[in-house]
Order: sequence, then structure tokens, then C-alpha cells
Amino acid sequence: MYKLYTRPGSGGFVVEAALAMAGVPFEQIDVPKKDPPDPAFLAISPLNQVPALMLPNGHSLTESAAICILLAERHPQAGLAPEAGSPGRADFLRWMAFMSSVLYPAVLRLYYAHRYTADGEGLRPVKQAAVAEMDRGFAILDRALAGRDWLAGETLSLADIYLVMLVAWHPEVEKARAAWPNIERLWARLRENELMQKLNASHEMWA
Repeated sequence: MYKLYTRPGSGGFVVEAALAMAGVPFEQIDVPKKDPPDPAFLAISPLNQVPALMLPNGHSLTESAAICILLAERHPQAGLAPEAGSPGRADFLRWMAFMSSVLYPAVLRLYYAHRYTADGEGLRPVKQAAVAEMDRGFAILDRALAGRDWLAGETLSLADIYLVMLVAWHPEVEKARAAWPNIERLWARLRENELMQKLNASHEMWA
């Protein structure tokens, strides 16, 4: 059985979605923030970050995008991603890598600015630069969604859920909804999704 280490409002949102969509049993373990961190959890997630997924064979995996890609490969019948070899699969891999390397790090710089500067007075420019990077990345994704229902392929995939999770962390959500109408169109669709509503009830990603 899978074991998901997570906490409300974290990147575990998209991994919970993946496991639920795959219809596989899993044990959910909420990891509270601790200082100093729990040594037992550090053995699973060396950066003390959630989500982390323990596979049935005991191997642990971190990084939400990597977890999503692996689950899509392990459970192809669930349609978590476009089929391997399809044009949509290329888009899926591209945008998952883009979001995890551009947007997710910008989110972390915004909310954990103290980790990215040794200057205690320099938090504001770190946050400003983070928001600018988020805005640049979301604008690119909004253009990618023009004329499309989904970010990759012809049906809902984990890339769409990953995107919605990230935009929900924008510090000015109403501004984001107005600025990127194609993302908002996708987000509005997912806000009506029964599974997303269930997950949002526990994660409180959006109002």
C-alpha cells in the first residue's frame, strides 16, 4: 500500500488527487511542521518537505511532479496523463517540468523568502521577484491554454490539477483570475469537479 506524507494546503493536494483518481488504497499521514524537524521524516524526505510518497516496496519518493508522473506510469488505466507516445504526453511532460521548475520554486520563494537571502532586511525584494516570476509563468500557461480545454491531451490530466493548485497559491487570487482568463476557465471547471471539491474541503486551497 502507498503511504502519502502530506499536510493540508500543501503540494500533497495533487498527489491525493492522483491516488484517488487511480482508485488505489493509500495511508495518509499528516506531517506537522516541526523545528527541529522529525529525524524519522528526514529519512524519508531529506529537505523536510511534503508531499512524500512511500511506495509499496518501501522506496520513498519526493517532488510532487515526479510523484505524479510515476503514478501516471504505474496506473495507465486511470488516465492521469495522456498515453505514452501521444502528442499530449509530450505536452504533459513539458508542462509538468515547467511548472515544477519555474512556478513551484517561485511560490516557495514568496512564502519562505527567509530561506533565499542572508539579509534579514532583504525579504521584500525576494518576494517581489517571486511574484513577478509567478506572473510570467502563469502568462505562458494561459497562452498555452488558448483554444484548448485542457493543458495536455484531450481530457483532464494531473497537469491541469497541478496548475490549479499553483494558481490557488497566488497572493492576489482575484487579480490572477482576471489576468489569465484561460486558466480561470480551467479552474472554474475544476471547482465544479466533485473530487476537487472534496479535496478542497480539507486543503482549503480556494474559497
